[in-house]
Amino acid sequence: MATDIADIERNLQSFFNFEDKSVVHVGAGGGQLIGYSSVTRSVLAVDIDADAASRLEKSVCEKGLSHLFKIEVADILSISQDADVVFFEFCLHEMPDPATALKHAKGLAPNILLIDHHPDSHWGSYINEDTKASRSWEEARRLNVIREVSYNVKQEFDSYSELVSKVEVMGEAAIDRISKFSNKNNIQIEMMYTIALLE
Repeated sequence: MATDIADIERNLQSFFNFEDKSVVHVGAGGGQLIGYSSVTRSVLAVDIDADAASRLEKSVCEKGLSHLFKIEVADILSISQDADVVFFEFCLHEMPDPATALKHAKGLAPNILLIDHHPDSHWGSYINEDTKASRSWEEARRLNVIREVSYNVKQEFDSYSELVSKVEVMGEAAIDRISKFSNKNNIQIEMMYTIALLE
């Protein structure tokens, strides 16, 4: 996958000032978007996937950020630590009850920062996450939206097999949806995502 993660990270950091903030980072995954953390006061990184948390720990160490991070393999609903902001990274749409997750986050911090697939994203549709994205954004907008901005990037794959290896974890529906790209190379799929600050 050749999505420009650095570009997403730049957009995130220009959208929200993380300086001297305590952050609960939900869905921190393999540490793709942790560049912001160098200016924070502290980060509690939460992910339900133990393998993702291990990758995150490695990334944090490699970047010399260990002193800022505490990593927990947990669900957001089990977290009780107060913070300045709860940051959901491309994960709210995967939660079984986004409304409950947001309500819990609201009890932890005065602000919620959300980055996730836009419901109209072609990529979100191909990976069968468009309906989930619509549902999670509907719940997010029940809160007070201070500001939101949508961005476009490209998911780029050299071959169909590379695309399949990326989406196969998302199930048969996703494999069916990308079948139109079989026997194609240099595949580009538009990915729209939105960053929103809620209170």
